[in-house]
Amino acid sequence: MKKRKTLIPMPRSKFVKVRCPSCGNEQVIFDHATFPSRCLVCGVVLVVPSGGKSKILGELIKIMS
Repeated sequence: MKKRKTLIPMPRSKFVKVRCPSCGNEQVIFDHATFPSRCLVCGVVLVVPSGGKSKILGELIKIMS
């Protein structure tokens, strides 16, 4: 029996809601970021790119679909 290919594959990347460790601000970021993302309130780096999936330095609250 052959394995079926999906016509339109689902993306592996998602948007996530992250809480800043220093000020507690929550913001939505992309989990496959290509440049460092900073907190909009205090300027602390929340996401560091690592080639594929980014390293999230803040507290992960929710994964958006």
